[in-house]
Amino acid sequence: MKVNILFSANEDNWNRYKTPLKEALDATSLDYNLGTGFVPSEVNYIIYAPSSLLQDFSPYTNLKAVLNLWAGVEGVTSNKTLKVPLARMVDVGLTSGMVEWVTGHTLRHHLGIDKHIHGQDGTWRSDVPPLAKDRVVTILGLGTLGTACGITLKKLGFNVRGWSRTNKKVDGISCFFGDDQIDPSLMEADIVILLLPDTQLTQNILNQHTLYLLKRGAFVLNPGRGPLIDDVALLEALDSGQIEHATLDVFRIEPLPKSHRYWSHTKVTVVPHKASDTRPRTSAQVIAMNIKRAENGLELLHLVDRDIGY
Repeated sequence: MKVNILFSANEDNWNRYKTPLKEALDATSLDYNLGTGFVPSEVNYIIYAPSSLLQDFSPYTNLKAVLNLWAGVEGVTSNKTLKVPLARMVDVGLTSGMVEWVTGHTLRHHLGIDKHIHGQDGTWRSDVPPLAKDRVVTILGLGTLGTACGITLKKLGFNVRGWSRTNKKVDGISCFFGDDQIDPSLMEADIVILLLPDTQLTQNILNQHTLYLLKRGAFVLNPGRGPLIDDVALLEALDSGQIEHATLDVFRIEPLPKSHRYWSHTKVTVVPHKASDTRPRTSAQVIAMNIKRAENGLELLHLVDRDIGY
């Protein structure tokens, strides 16, 4: 009996993903149908983008699992009609892209590159940055992305700390966990990188209190989720000099409104949610492998814990 797989995302994404998905599914030897239109009761798996128009899963009475197309699942975890397992996307392409983005911007701020790019005014600036070992970098979020970024930065010599909700151990990284250890993880940090999911417990984790735990003149990188930062508190910290610069890839409202102060602030770099992305070919392989696992009676990889939101 054929496995029916519904691709529930916009047409542009279907055009990008249909060939890689077919190639990946063919490699599994599954007998399948893949498409964008099925009778709901005949669908077994849904490849899902949270921006999809599909918001009611109730008619999908033979649904076995939903496989999220992106890493972020906050757009679907609270859906009360979803009763089957949900798998988030963990993709080697997404991970590699995030490591490159985080490493590039960490080195940019560490080396003071902006001062030279924007300082072509005839002033001979002779200050020398410290070595990486003398920079404390705190990563909030030690999931797949945060851990990969931390390992890379440690290899470059940075003094890396990591904070997560639960206790984790990563070689070479000073690991903190739980509410009681957020403050110690941030104390006197030179650079903070946010790679947490958007949940009630993580919203505004950088706020008026925590921003002032960082070393004065620290840098903020947010390729995670917009609501992780209290925007008013960050702007105040930038204006006061507590934060030297914020490089922001994600925002509470996207696209970021043209009137938002981040656009005009000289200490803010706005990146239009391009830190990294799932790559069709590698993410298609993850999805195909997970469907094959389910069909063979194995547990899905990268299952979402609906209680904690990721």
